[in-house]
Amino acid sequence: MDIKQKFGLKIKELRKLKGFSQEKLANLADIDRTYLPTIENGNRNVSIEIVEKLAKALDVKIKDLFDE
Repeated sequence: MDIKQKFGLKIKELRKLKGFSQEKLANLADIDRTYLPTIENGNRNVSIEIVEKLAKALDVKIKDLFDE
């Protein structure tokens, strides 16, 4: 499993723990709702700006998105 897949799974795990739909998380992170599934599936190489937006929307530290 590569880093994009690991990152995507972590986003999905945290999103579900918060009880957010993909659409709600996308709205909170101010990203397109069609972009989030591609992140969660490990198909996107996301920018650091997107990482920051997702961390803020999930109310976690950036480093928490990379913890296993």
